[in-house]
Amino acid sequence: MRIIKVDAIGSTNTFLRNLYREEGLKSSTCVVANEQTKGKGQMGTVWVSDAGKNLTFSVFLPIQNIELSKQFNISMAASLALVSGLEELLVPKLAIKWPNDILSDRYKICGILIENIVKNGRLEGVVLGVGLNVNQLHFEGLPQAASLKQITGKHYDLEEVLSILLAKVNNQFDSNEKLNGFCQLREDYEGFLFRKNKPSTFIDVKGDSFVGIINSVTPEGRLQLLLEDEIYKEFDLKEIKLLY
Repeated sequence: MRIIKVDAIGSTNTFLRNLYREEGLKSSTCVVANEQTKGKGQMGTVWVSDAGKNLTFSVFLPIQNIELSKQFNISMAASLALVSGLEELLVPKLAIKWPNDILSDRYKICGILIENIVKNGRLEGVVLGVGLNVNQLHFEGLPQAASLKQITGKHYDLEEVLSILLAKVNNQFDSNEKLNGFCQLREDYEGFLFRKNKPSTFIDVKGDSFVGIINSVTPEGRLQLLLEDEIYKEFDLKEIKLLY
């Protein structure tokens, strides 16, 4: 995999998307930044990270023969790849908070921003933006955030962590058969799904709270909840927020 290292950059995802337009990338490429000044999170949020203490990187992966309707397969595959890498690093109590936040012992340690590259109605590639809290010790105003160092007490070599994670990403995305296998991906993904089969509190778009039990995820990536009166209902990311 081609690796591009930069000191300070606005957004590694934006950098890679621009590089794709300029060079027409055909092979896996990673850009890793010492500091991100405009890091992006889910739904327009900002990813804040102290320079030199964490990993902020994006990976371009060419995608072929995957239907646009199977975009959530990519999200599950990316989450599973990172969880696998963190398992190798012996990070405890890992979970995936729908759709693709990575938790350790209920604390958010990693966020993933996935941007698909579509041309003429076909999926041609994907940019996986990853922010992993590694050695940072303070997260002002973010009580649910933590780093690997806070959780394990170990200081990590960023290059080593990056190498392990990229190897797992390569392995997870190395065949169309894996990416097209929704049933297997869902089984593996739901094995780590945070709060699955447990009563949990959610907030809807109106700000009202309700209790539901996470049952499953749909092929489109919606979260299926069991509500009162044994009613199942599906929600997308913009419709609900899990409180924990």
